[in-house]
Amino acid sequence: MKKLFTLVFTVFVITSLNAQNHNLTTADGSTVVTTDTKVATVVDENLLILKESEHDFGKIPQGKPVTHVFDVFNKSNNILKISNVVASCGCTTPEWSKDEAVGPGKGTKITVGYNAAAEGPFNKQITITYNDNQVKVFNIKGEVWKTPVASAPENKGLNDLKN
Repeated sequence: MKKLFTLVFTVFVITSLNAQNHNLTTADGSTVVTTDTKVATVVDENLLILKESEHDFGKIPQGKPVTHVFDVFNKSNNILKISNVVASCGCTTPEWSKDEAVGPGKGTKITVGYNAAAEGPFNKQITITYNDNQVKVFNIKGEVWKTPVASAPENKGLNDLKN
């Protein structure tokens, strides 16, 4: 029984090792994923580069929308077309040039606005879809502090200083 179990276990381990994926990086930065000797898919993961993948707004006052401009670069040798930019919620609004293709070695800008309506910390994800099926994800974060309901009280000691 031990020999049978050992044999089955050995066959399982050898089969598992042979079925592993292997990643190969090509000259243009894309990754070719292979299984055994067959090419499974091509993943162009580093063609669209962001100067920063996250922006921290820090502490911002409630009710005051904020924006930040993200620089995006085309690292490939081909033209890239940004087809969509979507935020994880309606309080975040991305804007980009929808008709502009990004040439090789060129860049463009994506402006992301955040409506600071709700008090507390936030962390929002923005997803860029380019060349119809490739994606790049980046984040904005910060903390919204509650602004006072009323204005500051009158300084009654100010009149004493004037006299």
